[in-house]
Amino acid sequence: VSFQFRARLISFYNQLILGFKMAFGDYPAEYNPKVHGPYDPARYYGKADVPLGQVKVGEIGAWLSRRNKSPQAIAGAVSRAWWRWQHKYVQPKRSGVAPFFQVTLAAMTFFYAINYGKMRHHRNYKYH
Repeated sequence: VSFQFRARLISFYNQLILGFKMAFGDYPAEYNPKVHGPYDPARYYGKADVPLGQVKVGEIGAWLSRRNKSPQAIAGAVSRAWWRWQHKYVQPKRSGVAPFFQVTLAAMTFFYAINYGKMRHHRNYKYH
């Protein structure tokens, strides 16, 4: 193996493998422990924007265009929503039965949606 090929192979390895940033298990880039304190997975540490409930109808297009629609951003939003739900319903000391009913209702809705194509053929019609 020539020296140049070996040098290129090592350079490629360094860029591909060692330069790869692990996305799972890392804190968000915007998180600063000196400013924010202990890490909270239910909190968004990026730049604050106007909440959807306060957006006027004419400004919805501009508000949607400011959203980050990458797979990492969507996964982060789903993760934050999961942790907010966990903190509110599942992890309190005196948690009630609400999370069990919520999961049951979500499962019922999901399975109704995926089986709707089969069930719609069994509707009861009046023949007259």
